[in-house]
Amino acid sequence: MKYHITNEEVVFNDHYKMLKAEVTYDTFKGDTITTQRLAFHRGDSVAILIVEKDTNSIILTKQFRYPTTKHDKGWLLEIPAGSIEENECPLTCVIRETREETGYTIQQPEQLFHCYPSPGACTERTFLFYAEVSASDKIESGGGAASEDEDIKLVKIPIAEIDTYLSEKIHDAKTIIALQWLKLKLTP
Repeated sequence: MKYHITNEEVVFNDHYKMLKAEVTYDTFKGDTITTQRLAFHRGDSVAILIVEKDTNSIILTKQFRYPTTKHDKGWLLEIPAGSIEENECPLTCVIRETREETGYTIQQPEQLFHCYPSPGACTERTFLFYAEVSASDKIESGGGAASEDEDIKLVKIPIAEIDTYLSEKIHDAKTIIALQWLKLKLTP
């Protein structure tokens, strides 16, 4: 099956971009469809599930998320995450973002997989990583990059409370995916 994109243009360009294009693609019945589509273009990102082994805890962040106010939430618990800069590899980015947001230094995080958080509307790919740390790996205060106006609170949750957090306190998709992955990993 094939697709063809024509007349792609940037129709909005601020902190993020909105693209508009004419798209022609093959159907499962053997026909073709030609239509116009929009795509939110924000670049790719990384996210990391961090387990602090000596406290048997997961390191989460809590920060304000404007879009969630449309559903009466403002602050979300999430695994640390951030945007990949131009020409930056996901591994370099996740090491940088972990240090900025949490203050922890990590050496060789394991890349688990990548996924599209909202493929019907957004071009973003998220690269999901896993790392284990100890309390002594926390070498800075964390809390985000001051130059980016970040206000991030670190939250440690006991691994034993994953189910409670999943059912009552976590509303972020990448965090749900990561915690479910950890549950599977821990299941004998």
